[in-house]
Amino acid sequence: MSTATTAPPSPATTGPTSSVARDTYTVFARAMRMSLRNPAWLVISLMQPVLYIVLFGPLLEPLSSQLGSGNAYQLFVPGILVQLGIFGALFVGFGLIAEYRAGVIESQRVTPASRTALLLGRVMRDVVVLLVQGTLLVLVSIPLGLRAPVLGVVLTLVVIALLGAAFASVSYALALTLKSEDAFAPLLNAVVLPVLLLSGILLPMTLAPGWLQAVSDVNPLKHVVEGARSFFDGDYGSSTAWWGAGLTVAMGLLGWWFGVRRFRQESS
Repeated sequence: MSTATTAPPSPATTGPTSSVARDTYTVFARAMRMSLRNPAWLVISLMQPVLYIVLFGPLLEPLSSQLGSGNAYQLFVPGILVQLGIFGALFVGFGLIAEYRAGVIESQRVTPASRTALLLGRVMRDVVVLLVQGTLLVLVSIPLGLRAPVLGVVLTLVVIALLGAAFASVSYALALTLKSEDAFAPLLNAVVLPVLLLSGILLPMTLAPGWLQAVSDVNPLKHVVEGARSFFDGDYGSSTAWWGAGLTVAMGLLGWWFGVRRFRQESS
């Protein structure tokens, strides 16, 4: 009589990396299903930048020469993409507050799921949404007059994805810290207006007086916007382009560190 033996699980399929990947996909799939079941928020968040492109963009055409470009949309669309990456990610924390109030976070906290995966899965969903919205925004801009190299557009979308991941991580961390829309909303509004005015998203800061340019130079998002505009111009070798990309990577790492740290503290 023979005895059947079962081979031990392979370390390659049961290791910590595999566990984090599996948990991340589970959280991502759940978050994506929730977004697809209620796409109104995705459409509404896309409408504002589209309205900027359609209604504000034509006003810049007569100013193209003063803006330093023959095509105003090459300056305007990268700024709007950065705006989408910032604001589209900053407000995702509201959803986490709702999940916290409904007990979803508490239920996930008592599972053996990786705390890193609880954040990464959500951030991946947000990045996918931003990439889809950014691509649609570029396609809408083409009939209006946008002319930009494909590689420049792709590199800018990569920057937007990293920027969105950074701000989404920070947004989730702040939401877990505050746990209240009444505190979260005023904090975001206090950040949004200075960012909008001092990053040159709508108009290049070269049009501003000297003192305002000096203030905006301290804002890293201004350099991200200028780097995205360099990519749209096809200027891939300029220090402006890669300085903006480097700052985006740095913000991504800091945002991810802050988000993971906060999720782990919440679970401890």
